[in-house]
Amino acid sequence: MSHPLSAVSQMLERNQALFEGKHLLVCGALEDEYPRDLAGIVRDLTVFTTDYSYFRGQEEALGERIVFGHELGGAPRFDALLLLMPKAKAEAQFLLAMMTPLLLAGADIFLAGDNRGGINGADKLMSPYGGKPVKRDSARRCSLYHGELSQSVPSFRLDDWFSQYQCQLGDTQLTVRALPGVFSASELDLGSQMLLASLPPLTGTLLDFGCGAGVIGSVLAKRNPGLEVTLVDINALALESSRQTLAANGLTGTVLASDVYSDLPGCFDQIVSNPPFHAGLKTHYAATETFLAEAPRHLNGRGALTIVANAFLRYQPILEAAFKQTEIRTMDSKFRVYRSLR
Repeated sequence: MSHPLSAVSQMLERNQALFEGKHLLVCGALEDEYPRDLAGIVRDLTVFTTDYSYFRGQEEALGERIVFGHELGGAPRFDALLLLMPKAKAEAQFLLAMMTPLLLAGADIFLAGDNRGGINGADKLMSPYGGKPVKRDSARRCSLYHGELSQSVPSFRLDDWFSQYQCQLGDTQLTVRALPGVFSASELDLGSQMLLASLPPLTGTLLDFGCGAGVIGSVLAKRNPGLEVTLVDINALALESSRQTLAANGLTGTVLASDVYSDLPGCFDQIVSNPPFHAGLKTHYAATETFLAEAPRHLNGRGALTIVANAFLRYQPILEAAFKQTEIRTMDSKFRVYRSLR
């Protein structure tokens, strides 16, 4: 069953003569099936996504034309790039720096996105790569800019894009490494701090769901020697950040891409999370609600789920329906820490 196209994709559909016959590379905030339409009009297509959920949804239709990961390498081979603007400006800069070395000289660069998501900064984003881009279309609060690769670009070095900082949580000090746009990329949020402060010593196996830069799983691994930690996220940039955070602290853990519970091996004694509820410019609760409701099936025996959530989110009824016992461990005006026993 096909789904309606986003406003951005409808705008691109009106302008798809710009892409005909191209060796096209598409990346950024992919959210619908429009790349399938592009596959029918371009000479060849590569869709690069950092979103495992999107990859799983499109893999059957696009096959080898869709690539999931934190980095795309290779020799220059594309004569057009379409960047769908991500929410974070730093992530857009990161993707352009990664993709432009894969473009042939004089290649077309198209930037498309919602006007609330940074597309109006297209001139500055494009300045390292060519002249001022032309606005090709603007409708329904979306814009399409068209520029050309007219400057030489340096090779992409992933390591140049990691931020690094130290955080102190009680007696535990952690080095955090993160790529642009990843949760906790520049500092540890207050909710995660409250969550980590509320947890007792842990043993057995632990799942850090929606791991971001890997702070929760890494702190718990450091505090609890012998704890087997698995970190999962749908974001490839988060997964690579978590690998780097573990390595920077001399820790070991399993890091996996998973769309909620899609790719998890077995069950766990503990699930701990600061679950995400934002995706792009919209607020999404469905994935987190699925995560909470299905958690008991992924816990051993008397396993426990511990999460922190914004106080306004109505997660308590979901937890009470799914678990035998749920309590609020700690709370303030902004956050609540829930602990639920299977």
